[in-house]
Amino acid sequence: FIAYAAHKSFPIYQMDVKTAFLNGPLKEEVYVAQPDGFVDPGHPEKVYRLRKALYELKQAPRAWYDKLLKFVISKGFTKGTIDPTLFTIRYGDDILLV
Repeated sequence: FIAYAAHKSFPIYQMDVKTAFLNGPLKEEVYVAQPDGFVDPGHPEKVYRLRKALYELKQAPRAWYDKLLKFVISKGFTKGTIDPTLFTIRYGDDILLV
């Protein structure tokens, strides 16, 4: 896609969602122990249930994708049939790919 866009002199823009994986809500219950250096001295054995994903959690990429999918679909984009991570929307003669 990028090679074709460059060949046709189409404008290409790039973006990054900072801390993306921290925004995905979890569907299942995940519990974590207190990290070293942040242990509550009054409750050292306490564990916490996560509401949202953390980096290195195996569910994090899927949780983020599900949140992104819900957002872009609500804005009128269509999910790609061959590549489910490609979203498209048309405005008259223009097409936007995300």
